[in-house]
Amino acid sequence: MAEVERIIGTPEVGEDGTGPEAAAPRGRRRIVALLVVAVLAYLLDLGSKMLVVAKLEHQPPIHIIGDLLKFEAIRNPGAAFGFGEAFTIIFTCIAATVIVVIVRLARKLYSLPWAIALGLLLGGALGNLTDRIFRSPGVFRGAVVDFVAPAHFAVFNLADSAIVCGGILIVLLSFKGLDPDGTVHKD
Repeated sequence: MAEVERIIGTPEVGEDGTGPEAAAPRGRRRIVALLVVAVLAYLLDLGSKMLVVAKLEHQPPIHIIGDLLKFEAIRNPGAAFGFGEAFTIIFTCIAATVIVVIVRLARKLYSLPWAIALGLLLGGALGNLTDRIFRSPGVFRGAVVDFVAPAHFAVFNLADSAIVCGGILIVLLSFKGLDPDGTVHKD
């Protein structure tokens, strides 16, 4: 935990006069929640992709719910929905930037819902970044493994799902007026 504090810092003195001593345990719990959610999302994504590559790649799709949902292994060099195949390096940089921003924001994190949302974003970004770095055709140009194929929709993976769920949660929290530092504002 000391290493996490060294990286992201400790909170400042609050408006109620409490210092870092009082705020630190609450802040640490939120950081732990963020990290647990991120690791869970990352491991689920990584495990599912390893299973898909080992068992489903170069095989016919598996129909889960008739024609409505199937598992079909594809490699996606672009962004969501297959757009931007020529910009793989840019998407890699965006994912890396998202990760850095979340780590920096974590030091001011005192809201459990925000910790969950940011953990989902972090886990999803790490999952797709891992593909971009380690999968062919090469470092920072790797194609992401997608496999969830609903009818009449784009093929995606669990990292994409985590990113979308985290993004939706952030929008809802913003509309509610809840900030990452735990304060509520009304506009």
